[in-house]
Formats: sequence, C-alpha cells, structure tokens
Amino acid sequence: MWFVRFLSSSIGKKLIMATTGLLLLLFLCTHVAGNATIYMSSEVFQGYADELHSHPLIVIVFSTIFLLIFLAHIGMGLFLFYQNWQVSKSRYSVTTRVVKNTFSSETMPYTGLIILTFLIVHIFSFTFSSSEVPISVTVKEMLGGFFYGLFYIVSFIALAFHLNHGFWSMLQTFGMNHPRYNDAISKLTLILPLFFLIMFAGIPLYFMTGLGASY
Repeated sequence: MWFVRFLSSSIGKKLIMATTGLLLLLFLCTHVAGNATIYMSSEVFQGYADELHSHPLIVIVFSTIFLLIFLAHIGMGLFLFYQNWQVSKSRYSVTTRVVKNTFSSETMPYTGLIILTFLIVHIFSFTFSSSEVPISVTVKEMLGGFFYGLFYIVSFIALAFHLNHGFWSMLQTFGMNHPRYNDAISKLTLILPLFFLIMFAGIPLYFMTGLGASY
C-alpha cells in the first residue's frame, strides 16, 4: 500500500516523529495548565485533581492514547538514531553538514532517556501512592523532598534541551522554514522550552524554598 510505503520512507518516518511530537507537546500544554493550579492553593489543585479523576473512563482512554503516542515517538526515535549511527559508521557517509549540530540535537537520545526514566518513576510514584492521602498533600511531600525535587528539576532541564531541538525539527518537517518565519521560530525554540522549564521545575523549587509554605 502507498501509505505503508510512505511511512517507511525517510520523510514518512520524520513525519511520524513530528506528528507524535506535536501531540505530546499538546499534552504538555494541558498538563502544565493543571499543574499551574498548584501555585494557587492546595484546595484549588485538589479540586482540579478530584474533577479529573471523577471521570475514570476519560482518564483511561486518554492515558492509553498518550501511552501509544509516546511509544511510537520513542520507537521511531530509536530507529532513526540507529539508522544515523549506521550511516555515521560508513566510510562513504557525508561528513559535511549544512547546519552545525547543536548541543540539543547531539544529546537528543540521552535527554529522551532521562525523560523516559522520569515518566516511569513519576507515574509509579503517584499511581501507587496511598489513596488515603490527598494528592495535594502527596505532591507537596514528594516535590518538596530534596532528592525527588532535584530529580524533577534535572528531568525538566533535559526536557527543555529536548524541546529546543525537537520543536525546531518538527516545524522543519511540517515545512515551516520560510525566511519570513525563521526569526520567530528561532525565538520560539528558546521561549517554549524555557516556559515549560519554569512552570514545571518551578514547582519543587516552590516547595523546597518555602515559598509554598501556605499551600
């Protein structure tokens, strides 16, 4: 089938990475909106969490979809990494690059591994936490702890670097590389990762520094 042949082509693989990346970015946007209620008060955040989990079917469906998208993104990323590694081993490979690799692009597999590790630890930590303890209390206790808080911050620093190159690569795949937009895109590749870093990594700092004492 032409569709299968297209997806197995070089541009098809990049399109899968870009599309799944975009969907994961949209998930991040919804997640950061929910987490932002932490800065308001424990009551507001608890109300948000209770409302979310009062619709278990929706949570299960969206969690399953997110898992499939994430696995597709990881799987294709690893496959492309392996392909590039194979090409780099070849003595016939082209060594001259049009665009010089940045730190973010060169560390994509490693920042991706840190993000994957974080997700596994984070999901298990909250999924198997005591149901008798309100989630708002669990969040404060865990993210206010030095080691978990530090792990949380480092993970979102890794995400920021991952997004720095990933967002640019996604837009390039979708053909948004017109000279008219390149200046705005270059700014977005810095602003967007920094926004998520501040919003997410700011939460453990909020508790660890005592700013969230009245939470």
